[in-house]
Amino acid sequence: MGFTTVLLTTFTTVFLAELGDKTQLATLLLSAQSGQPWVVFLGAALALISSSLVGVLVGRWLAGILPPERLQKMAGVLMVGLGLWLGLQATQSLLIASQ
Repeated sequence: MGFTTVLLTTFTTVFLAELGDKTQLATLLLSAQSGQPWVVFLGAALALISSSLVGVLVGRWLAGILPPERLQKMAGVLMVGLGLWLGLQATQSLLIASQ
C-alpha cells in the first residue's frame, strides 16, 4: 500500500474507534473539570501518540516473527475478546445501576 492509503486508512480507523469510547469521555470530563481544554488536549494527544507508538513497535516486532495470516487471526480473536469483555462490563454496570 502507498503512503497516502496507509495514512488515510490508519487515521479513519483510529478516529472512528476512538469516538465515544472511555478515553474520549474521560477527556471530556477532564476538560470540563479543569477549565483548561488546551492542556487536556495536549495531554490526551501525547497519551494517544505514546500508546500508538507501543502498538506500532509491537506490531512491527510481531510482523517479523509471525506470518501475516496468523497475525490477522490473532488480532481478530483479540478484538472479539475485547468486545465480549467490554460488553460483559457494560452489562454488569447496567445490572448494578438498575438495583
